[in-house]
Amino acid sequence: MASRQTAKNEGMGATNARGALLKQERALQTRQTVLAAAAEMFAEHGFPAVTVMHVAESAEMTKGAVYFHFANKEALAKAVVDEFYRRLPLIMASALEMGLPPLQAVAEVLHRTALAFKDDRVIQAGARLQIERSYIDAELPTPFTAFQATIEELFSQANEEGSLRYPLPPEAYARVLVAAFFGAQHISWVQCSRSDIEDRVREIIEAVIPDRG
Repeated sequence: MASRQTAKNEGMGATNARGALLKQERALQTRQTVLAAAAEMFAEHGFPAVTVMHVAESAEMTKGAVYFHFANKEALAKAVVDEFYRRLPLIMASALEMGLPPLQAVAEVLHRTALAFKDDRVIQAGARLQIERSYIDAELPTPFTAFQATIEELFSQANEEGSLRYPLPPEAYARVLVAAFFGAQHISWVQCSRSDIEDRVREIIEAVIPDRG
């Protein structure tokens, strides 16, 4: 009798565990849906114009469902920016995994990031929220430090190989290139919804690192 009761209890425990797991998965899916809706709203309309209700309507949820995962609009914005900075290194890593020479790797990083700015609403929203950070009562990361550090490392490798045949040190080239890139994506966004961002980035690459080996 005791063994049957033990087995029953263990079975209930397994059922409860599966139920808890499913609940966690549903909660995660809901959070991702809300986050995607927030990115869509912020990218399209900007932080000041967006409300929690806008996000809820875009996600086809109640405001209560949004507030269950995010305390306020600032928390939504911070989550989108955090996701933006989670995705940027993944884009860079996909380029670095190709094993290209350093200067070609720089060009590939910029090209792939340009494509993300053209197509990825989280990337677009994160960049816009950085520009609008003075409106957001939340602590956001310092913009683009890891991105610039990766570009600087690639320029340093090129300099050690002797393929960086220009007068500036690697860190200066990194600053120039990163400023040009993120400035170009912004202008491309304002002028033509980033339809020409690939051409603009190609021009930057040719201007700054024409001799890539």
